[in-house]
Amino acid sequence: MALIGTLRNRMGTFLVVFVFAAIAVFILGDLFGNNGVLLGRNTVGEIAGHEISLEEYQNFIQEREANYLLNFGRNPGEREMTTLRQQAWELLIVKYALETQYEKVGVMVPGAEVQDMIWGKNIDEGVRQSFTNPETGQFDKDRVLSYLGELKNLPNDNPARIQWEMFERNLVPGRQRVKYENLLIKGDYVTTAEAEREYHVQSDVAEAKYLYVPFFAVSDSAIKVNDSDLKAYYSKNKEKFKTEESRDLKFVSFPIVASKTDSAEIFRELIRLAGELKISTEDSAFAVRNSDNANAFNKLNPGNLPEFLKSKNLVAGEIYGPVIENGNLVVAKVSKIDKDTIFNARASHILIKWDDESESSKKAAKEKARKILAEIKGGADFAAKAREHGTDGTATTGGDLGWFSSGRMVKKFEDAVFGASKAGLLNDVVETEFGYHIIKVDNAKTNVAYHVATVERSFSPSDASINEVLRKAEMFATDVSSVESFEAKAKAEGLQVRDAKRLTSGERNLSNLGDARQVIQWLFREGERNKISPVFDLQENYVVAVMTDEIGKGYKPFEAVKSEITPAVKNELKGKAIVEKLGKSKGNTLEEIRDAFGADANVYTSSDVRLSANTIASVGYDPAAVGLVFSLENGKRSSAFVGENGVLIVELQNKTLAPSLQDYSPYKNIIQQNNTSKNYSIAEAIKEKANIEDTRYKFY
Repeated sequence: MALIGTLRNRMGTFLVVFVFAAIAVFILGDLFGNNGVLLGRNTVGEIAGHEISLEEYQNFIQEREANYLLNFGRNPGEREMTTLRQQAWELLIVKYALETQYEKVGVMVPGAEVQDMIWGKNIDEGVRQSFTNPETGQFDKDRVLSYLGELKNLPNDNPARIQWEMFERNLVPGRQRVKYENLLIKGDYVTTAEAEREYHVQSDVAEAKYLYVPFFAVSDSAIKVNDSDLKAYYSKNKEKFKTEESRDLKFVSFPIVASKTDSAEIFRELIRLAGELKISTEDSAFAVRNSDNANAFNKLNPGNLPEFLKSKNLVAGEIYGPVIENGNLVVAKVSKIDKDTIFNARASHILIKWDDESESSKKAAKEKARKILAEIKGGADFAAKAREHGTDGTATTGGDLGWFSSGRMVKKFEDAVFGASKAGLLNDVVETEFGYHIIKVDNAKTNVAYHVATVERSFSPSDASINEVLRKAEMFATDVSSVESFEAKAKAEGLQVRDAKRLTSGERNLSNLGDARQVIQWLFREGERNKISPVFDLQENYVVAVMTDEIGKGYKPFEAVKSEITPAVKNELKGKAIVEKLGKSKGNTLEEIRDAFGADANVYTSSDVRLSANTIASVGYDPAAVGLVFSLENGKRSSAFVGENGVLIVELQNKTLAPSLQDYSPYKNIIQQNNTSKNYSIAEAIKEKANIEDTRYKFY
């Protein structure tokens, strides 16, 4: 008892100390953690040496949000916010990477130039579309000036004025970029010598004979690839393996689905609701109140009835169902049956088009259509004939047009269908501007309308089922501590382990799970090799992941690309083996060398080898081989060399050089046009040199 009294007396002190320690841990973790304020929490990245603060980034986002609200009259949802955040980031790149370059070369957009884009000679396309007179189709400068005059009289916080000012500001960066890129592109002078070279690249032709031995002539088992070979290839081609920071993970998912008990309970509930709907006098209100589908009460025609009602002889006041429709459990009540002002019918047709507008062509089409009609009257299957002879999109479905309402088809066709008093094949073909139609009325016109109340319930899991799935996911996460134990546990529980490789910090999706941004954030915020994630709630699945690998920005490590480069190294070694074997041949002609090598060697000729093609017939893409052909003198032969797809020995039969021209300006234009298309790569080159570091994953 004394011990209990002592504990009671000290409990208050212990509690205070415990709470203080917990708060201290929370605050210090907030300050010094991976995202802590004292360790850079307030920065989201770096662009061209400039640190981007969270506050600055959020200001740019808020401006995009405001613009969205002004344009669409509503706040953006999460999906739109993802786009707006990326737009804000791109604007920051423009500000700190691109605009710096503009300033260096003196690219500016003064106020007079902005005015020129609004009402001058070089109208911005957005302005042009907004102020084009609909009657004349011409840009109306006076309307622009009138609108701007009205804006000046509005208060500064007026939405229309704010929207225009934002639009006007956004004109400047676009024009700056165009001027900068034009400065570089237009300043890239094309010399006559360059134009002449382009002319010969396109026009010179060589005739060549060549022996070709593909790499598969040597089996993989005959080649031994050592690490030294792989490392040598890696060092020589290291620039191919440049990469951004990425991480890999494995994950398992636990689907959140209704249990058998849940499904049985949903079925019982719907039976109860069906009974209440049966005696309801307010069917519309009852259906809307009790259905998972907001569109629960409709006036329908025979063509747009739910599938489970189409085959029924519907009676007013009756309940139909429950049935499973589109994955949901449904009951329906036909509240009322009456007549509509619009008629509907269902028909099939076979369209026979004429080749041209001549009388003879139309006559031939009509005779063909009538012949097919006669065959159907004689017992031939309509749908089969439609698939055989139909000339429009309905041919594949046996000519079925489905249900359609009056006013939907061309008049002559509609008159024929809606003029029929009963279902069946029409006696003669019908001519419209599209051709001749063979028509079968599947359901004669009707204006009957069904007022249908529908109560629909999705098979949603209960709280108990959700909690059970969560418990399984949490137990799994608790019981594993490495990639190996993760995979072993998943196998024991029959769970599929899926890989996600080369994930970057800005990604949102994970395999077929949809938006899994929280998983990506964990991967880059806290992920370490062999670290097990917490359980993530992805709406329809709980997910547990383990980080398996990471690659820092720079070059992929040798081990990461080892399997990727092995086939290329094998081909190099195969090439050397083939060259060595060819070198031992005693033959003088290519045919003799081919015969000495064996069945996999072949001799080909081509009379149309061009520098502009980069390919050789029967060999494929091999620009080095094409270049070698043109480097030879007539009648000369190359030694064996390793190409893209195998080993070649090339013999130049004849080289025809295009004659000189007086004027190479067309080829100058070709080069200049190609240079103009590089404007996208200019911005990308600037971004690459800006050393952009994106750490937005800490916050978004």
